[in-house]
Parts: sequence; structure tokens; C-alpha cells
Amino acid sequence: MNKKRTFHEVSEIWCDAKRPIVKHSTMCAYLLTLQTHLLPRFGAMEIIRENDVQQFVIDKCTSGLAKKTVRDMVAVLKSVIKYGSKHGIFLFEEWKIEYPTNDRSRMLPTLPLNHQRVLMRYLIEQPTPQNIGVLLALCTGMRIGEVCALKWEDVDFIQKTVTVKHTVGRIYNCKLKLTERICSSPKTKNSSREIPISKQLFHALKAVRKQSQSPYVVGTSTQSKEPRAYRDYFGRLLKRLNIPHLVFHGLRHTFATRCIESQCDYKTVSAILGHSNVATTLNLYVHPNLNQKKRCIDRMSNFVGIM
Repeated sequence: MNKKRTFHEVSEIWCDAKRPIVKHSTMCAYLLTLQTHLLPRFGAMEIIRENDVQQFVIDKCTSGLAKKTVRDMVAVLKSVIKYGSKHGIFLFEEWKIEYPTNDRSRMLPTLPLNHQRVLMRYLIEQPTPQNIGVLLALCTGMRIGEVCALKWEDVDFIQKTVTVKHTVGRIYNCKLKLTERICSSPKTKNSSREIPISKQLFHALKAVRKQSQSPYVVGTSTQSKEPRAYRDYFGRLLKRLNIPHLVFHGLRHTFATRCIESQCDYKTVSAILGHSNVATTLNLYVHPNLNQKKRCIDRMSNFVGIM
């Protein structure tokens, strides 16, 4: 073991090593996690024990942060410490961390079918550069950053597909102490994907293409639409149609939920959504109700064939 360093010192060395190999947006996310959560708690420590991390997890979950958010923090913490251990400047001990259970079942924000039909009818009847992004999200499950970054060159009217290559968004730059607009490759390598487009979406896209002077599918500017501004537009649209408030990401959840309800196979839904593995899709969207369970039991009993 070389000279002991504090967690703060090791984190700075880790950041220098990570910076050339991860996306700028990812690096900004790491820095924000470190500065906001990890350094205030662990910065001065020269060894971090399991009980230290366990108490950190309990405190963060109790404060109202989502379990996934806290897991992501612990993943950064562990990555820094493992790096320090590998280079002999920080001791790493394996931890077995438990996360508080949440008794409340978390319902994903989705549109009820009747509201989805109202919204889709309006969007199909009013195919404009503003409306088309909402229809894209409903019909393909694309994320808002992917919708705003989509260019006409990514739409194949012959094969009737859209290809997701880019995403746009704002990230907080800790050094500059302000947000900056970032256009980059999608979230993961699986997020770069080709998605077939439905008949309704195809006709709406063709109608918008005829009137568009922008290289981007959504909006009329030579620059991509700001996701924040497009969320605001979506909120106003729901109000105009008397549809209860829904976050824009709820359109992605709605698309996935309707795919599962219409008995699309899980692997295909996972590929369309750009999930890194089918388990993510299963955990998020596949929750059999009692009728489905009964049908399953009936099928099994009929297969066995004992009267």
C-alpha cells in the first residue's frame, strides 16, 4: 500500500483517469454526484467501512431520494474506491449493502387508453412540426432527447423507419456552475436503434416534411428543439385537450405498456425501447394481473389434460 490518500484526493485522480474515456455528459453527472453527495460525507475519510456506506444509503433514502438514484451514487463511490485500491492508495473492503424497501407500489405514469386515443386523434389530424414529436414518442417510445435530436435524414420514407442516432439535453457543469446544451450519442449502445413507423405516424411525418424548412423533424429552427421548452409545449397541449397532466416520459411508458398489453413479445419491445437487456423491460412493464394469472393456470391445466 502506497501513502494513504483521502477519498477526496482519490476521487480527483479517478476523475482525471475517467475524463478521456467517458462522454462529457457522463463526466458531468459523476462530478455532480461527487460534489453534491459523496464528498460532503466521505471526502476526508481514509477508509470507508460497510457501516459508513449503509448509513449513507439509509439517510439518502429516508430523505426521499429514489432507490435507483442512491444505488447510482453508491456505484460511483465504489468505482472511486476500487480505483484507489487498484493503485494502492485506498483500502477497499467488499460491502453488502441493503436498501430500504418501499411498501408503496410505484405506478409508472401512463395515459389511460381513452386519453391516448383523444391525444392521438388530435395529433394525426393536426400534423405540425410542433405536434409531430409527441406523436413520435407515443408511436415509437423514443425519449424526449431523442425526439428533439431527430433529423429528417434519420427518417427513411422508403423502408418506413426512423433511426435513433443522437440525443439532446442540458447537463449541469460543476466547473462552470451553469447548465449547458449537449448533443451526443444516445444513452447506451443499445439506444442507437432502428424503429419501424406505423401507418398513422408515416402519414403524419410525410405531411410535416412537406411544410418543414428545418433539418430537424421537431420544430422550425435550424437548431434542435430544447427538451425543456418541448416539455412545456406538451403540458400546454394536454391542458388544451382536457387531459390530466402527464410527464413527457410517460409517453414512452404508455407506448411500452400498450405493446405489452397487445401481446408483443418482450424481446422485441426491449429492442424498440433501446433497453440494454430484456430484464429492464420485464421489471418495468410486465406485471401480470389476476385474469392473466388465471389464463396461465387454465392453459397449464388444459395441457396436462387430466379431467
